[in-house]
Amino acid sequence: MSFKSSSAEKPEAGGVQYHIRLKKGDIPPYVLIPGDPKRVAKIAALWDKSKQLADYRQYITYTGEFKQAKLACISSGIGSPALAIALEELAR
Repeated sequence: MSFKSSSAEKPEAGGVQYHIRLKKGDIPPYVLIPGDPKRVAKIAALWDKSKQLADYRQYITYTGEFKQAKLACISSGIGSPALAIALEELAR
């Protein structure tokens, strides 16, 4: 038995990553990755500037600035497989 995932064969569509729904250039150099999606908005509320960039399944992303540093926060959901997906797609 074999399993083929469409996201594994084609990890992006239209330049947007399959799970995190972000494209090249959306993410600044500093990224915070909490597990719980509800924590992302709470973290971003502490920044000087913030805006929600993406929301798909357990991957919620905000970008913004804190003390002139550009940063992002994206939730990973539960477990190391979900974190691995977020990290791989961020790296792309």
